[in-house]
Amino acid sequence: MPRFSVIVPAYKVQAYLHECLESVLEQSFPDLELIAVDDCSPDACGAIIDEFAERDARVRPVRLPRNVGLGHARNAGLAQATGDYLVFLDGDDTLTPDALHAIADRLKETGEPDVLVYDYARTYWSGEAVRNQFAAHLTEEGPAPFRLDDRPGLLKVLMVVWNKAYRREFVERAGFTFPPGYYEDTPWTYPVLTSAETIATLDRVCVHYRQRRQGNILGTSSRKHFDIFAQYDRVFAHLDAHPELEHWRPVLFRRMVDHLSTVFTKRGRLPRGTRAEFLRAARAHYRRHRAPGAPVSLRTRVRHALVRLGNHRTYRLLSLASRVHKKALRRTKELLRGARGAALQFHYRVQLRLPLRADRAVFSSYWGRGHGCNPGALESAFRDLAPHIRTAWIAHPEHHHTIPSATHRLRPGSAGYWTALARSKYLVNNVNFDRRLVKRRGQIMIQTQHGTPLKHMGLDLQDRPAAARGTDFAELLRSADKWDYCLSGNRHSTLVWERVFPAAFTTLEYGLPRNDVFQRATSADVARLRESLGIPAGTVAVLYAPTHRDYRLTQRLTLDLERVLRRLGPRFVVLARSHHAYAGPLTAVPGSRLIDVSDHPSVESLCLASDALVTDYSSLMFDYAVLDRPIVVHADDWEAYEASRGTYFDVRAFPPGEVARSEDELIDIFAGGRWSGSRSARLRATFRERFCPYEDGFAAERVVRHVVLGENGGLPRALPLAERHPVASAARTQPVPPLATVPAPGSPAPVTETL
Repeated sequence: MPRFSVIVPAYKVQAYLHECLESVLEQSFPDLELIAVDDCSPDACGAIIDEFAERDARVRPVRLPRNVGLGHARNAGLAQATGDYLVFLDGDDTLTPDALHAIADRLKETGEPDVLVYDYARTYWSGEAVRNQFAAHLTEEGPAPFRLDDRPGLLKVLMVVWNKAYRREFVERAGFTFPPGYYEDTPWTYPVLTSAETIATLDRVCVHYRQRRQGNILGTSSRKHFDIFAQYDRVFAHLDAHPELEHWRPVLFRRMVDHLSTVFTKRGRLPRGTRAEFLRAARAHYRRHRAPGAPVSLRTRVRHALVRLGNHRTYRLLSLASRVHKKALRRTKELLRGARGAALQFHYRVQLRLPLRADRAVFSSYWGRGHGCNPGALESAFRDLAPHIRTAWIAHPEHHHTIPSATHRLRPGSAGYWTALARSKYLVNNVNFDRRLVKRRGQIMIQTQHGTPLKHMGLDLQDRPAAARGTDFAELLRSADKWDYCLSGNRHSTLVWERVFPAAFTTLEYGLPRNDVFQRATSADVARLRESLGIPAGTVAVLYAPTHRDYRLTQRLTLDLERVLRRLGPRFVVLARSHHAYAGPLTAVPGSRLIDVSDHPSVESLCLASDALVTDYSSLMFDYAVLDRPIVVHADDWEAYEASRGTYFDVRAFPPGEVARSEDELIDIFAGGRWSGSRSARLRATFRERFCPYEDGFAAERVVRHVVLGENGGLPRALPLAERHPVASAARTQPVPPLATVPAPGSPAPVTETL
């Protein structure tokens, strides 16, 4: 008897079925049977199922003589199931890697509950993955298992069949089956959850729910959407047959009304000319199943009134009034916004006529993000070395928590923001300030930059339209004309900045202040950071930080991080950090060994916590080299990247460590130990000599002493590389035994370790 019976109905999903079935059979937990039901699909679904059945004995094909619909197709699979637990998966969706392993572990951990609810992420054709917005209700904190009465908020999670595992004995004893028609999940999930004696949750994305551009049932106009009424009749019939569940009636009534109003208001679901009929039927259901008692939020009262009244003309009048109100409100907001902008610009012009404050400095980085990067390191140095100067930091409110308490917080676009720009003597940023900024006589602007350039920058982007993306180069140069100083970490950077930003600034080739922490941090700091990130003791933490790609609209990766970790085994942990140009994380399936650190405020802290860096063409490699820790370059699309963005040198020919040109080669580099071998160390030493001549821990001090304190002579001289001692990684201070065997690329066998 297998642990899991995975039931997959298939109808007109030939384009996605292969990926769906593969996601099941490639699970790291192999104790399963895959029951694939061909619902008399007119396309190649049946042939695809047969191919998988010939290849893997765990696949049990079920062929239906006629099309019976999703619900009855699931029933056909249910009748064949022999596993301890039932898992349903639609033919166009997929299980995430290691999902069944995580589900099995949680089932054992919580005492074999009747139902285990896990999370999902919506995946779009663009490559974007968005996690369920009610994931907080799946927390594993608190007692488990439990009953629905203990955590009724669980009903807010999408009521579908495929985000749960069901104990087969419980389902068969209760006689649960799927009805025909649309919305067949409704009379299954509500009775199942309210009847279950034991429920547990798993706070992990186990299913990728594909959002198809076309062909999705919920996006199809059909009278079958009227099936929803019969489905809720079945829900309440279940309550009638089980008086002990009567207390759920008000809650389910409210959710029915919410659901009916959603179907009605979603454009495109109901065929033309049927909306009034649907609303009348909804009103009849409202009266038939009405059960007062469940609270209704103010936001949904209008929609409930719509169902209660059931008058299409009333709805149209309310909709018209709502549109008029929204339009008027939007117009009013635009007028107020324009008036506020004009008032702020008048305020700014007034402030420009007031005396400059020689004891004020204002800082910002990355267009209003939090305290960090080179401006952050300089702001701290200002407070330490020039305490007579009061500092302020410009950031959006959600980043204010990163700003030190001794530093004044400013919100972009506020009156205080414009006052600071007009009257502060020192202006420090790693990008440009607002283009409306007027550089006053006596103001000093420090452009810190944010790394050593590998990719083309400034004027070099003029013949790279994919990377330039409509950049106004004349405005770019006007901004550069306001710089008094430009920071540089090495001769390469100096030559690039002065050529691509031709202006009258003075280059300070002093090193990058943000890297000072690498020389000053201690082993205790490293241990504390690793503990805060949840890095298990004794593991090798690899920071994976890919750069932005101008030739791609999304951050879709060619590197399968889950597969890399499976191949390398439990010794390795990956800290995954997406580029700030992208809104989402690199993975929708974070876990104990794949830790998403995209929102971490300090990349320097992540560097300190890690033992090695894997990147492609990110400037982070130049900073990481300061730590003298292993770097591996994953250059699988160099030609495409170089063609779209342009680079100043071929990093494959002059790398800071080993170079991988494919995922399997990357795995081999780590599995074979080459990532930290002698050749890697030699490459890194040569790279450091060229790009890290001034990174000795005193870059910020040199800048402040020169620019603020006027000490042009006697500045701290850069320590030779041989005399620098950056803090060691945890792996170096606590050696881990090497891997013993490595499978050939593409082999399913995992890497094993020596003990």
